[in-house]
Amino acid sequence: RWCYGKLSLERLCAEAKRIGYRSIELLGPGEALAVKKAGLTCAMLNCEGVSISDGLNRRENHARIAEGLRKAIDFAAEHGFPNVITFSGNRKGMSDDEGARNCIEGLKLVAAHAEAKGVTICMELLNSKVDHQDYMCDRTEWGVKVCKGVGSPRVKLLYDIYHMQIMEGDIIATLRKHKQYIGHVHTAGVPGRNEIDETQEL
Repeated sequence: RWCYGKLSLERLCAEAKRIGYRSIELLGPGEALAVKKAGLTCAMLNCEGVSISDGLNRRENHARIAEGLRKAIDFAAEHGFPNVITFSGNRKGMSDDEGARNCIEGLKLVAAHAEAKGVTICMELLNSKVDHQDYMCDRTEWGVKVCKGVGSPRVKLLYDIYHMQIMEGDIIATLRKHKQYIGHVHTAGVPGRNEIDETQEL
């Protein structure tokens, strides 16, 4: 949705359907219902109380984020949406090991609820070099460590090709190696976050 902010949601739905897409994602509940009414789905639902910079790597955020995730999971389950998004948060001087432990602890608060409702929580991998400086979940191996620590089939990663090409490259091998921990994929090219074509690195 955020890629096409100049279009009304109604027109975006019509154009998406015309070219054969089935989903518009990163929506809140109101827009998700409008998309559903238009005959589409929302593959990745936003959550109240969840932000990129202030995430699960800090225990003081756990109660707020867990509440938002539970509400989003309930809504997603009711309306047949498969995934809800969450974020690690920025480092702000915290070590990656401590952040991983805290994210595992926070995700364990809601993992059983996600399992019961059949909805997957996806923590997004973002680059910390260009767009989201200081973001903690900026490497696939770190994200996989968190998923393994939670140990739930309903806690996975949102793997973004644009962000991970900037941070680590080796996209295809990484997807093959860690596919069981990847619940959703975003695509865009580097440089410029453009369509993946002959102008891009991949």
